[in-house]
Amino acid sequence: MNVVRKHVPPLMTAEEFLVWEPGDGRIWQLVDGQPQAMAPASLTHALIQSELLMLIGAHLRAGRAPCRVVGNAGTQPKVNADQNVRIPDLAVICDPVPPGTRLMDRPLLVIEVLSASNRAETWSNVWTYTSQPSVREIVVISSLALEAHVLRRTADGTWPATPTQLTDGDLTFESIDLTLPMTAIYRDTGLRAPVSKGRA
Repeated sequence: MNVVRKHVPPLMTAEEFLVWEPGDGRIWQLVDGQPQAMAPASLTHALIQSELLMLIGAHLRAGRAPCRVVGNAGTQPKVNADQNVRIPDLAVICDPVPPGTRLMDRPLLVIEVLSASNRAETWSNVWTYTSQPSVREIVVISSLALEAHVLRRTADGTWPATPTQLTDGDLTFESIDLTLPMTAIYRDTGLRAPVSKGRA
């Protein structure tokens, strides 16, 4: 059976995008009015995303109710909002979600998993998330090596010019009071921390 794919409009508003049904089974986001298909994730990307979903979900259920973690849910940045709907890999939300809700309105923590094929799109998304007043922390996890980049909103509401980079040890999600060993996040991927020159 042939799959009929609808024509991709050259430009859309966020309102048009939310009712658009491409019918091809892919995940799409809206970038400055242009629908953008997201490439299928690598298995390593998917393993990291799944592990974080489980670890963060268990932590939130144990002591951070009503917060919960969601995957691949849309959110609308405050910059050019009528032309953008971005889809982070994971986000933590703490507000009630009425039935039929299409977008996360107030994400607290946003997490992206970085792949070789999505580097430009990921960092473009990151800087749009900083426009949302509710976002306190953004974490980018590499799927190519044990590496995380962390951005945290400062006390005066601004963001640092560059993220903090981690390649070993623990990763702390300050916004939800959770610290995880980097090795736990990469548990099933086969990726290992680099061996320092002074380590046997």
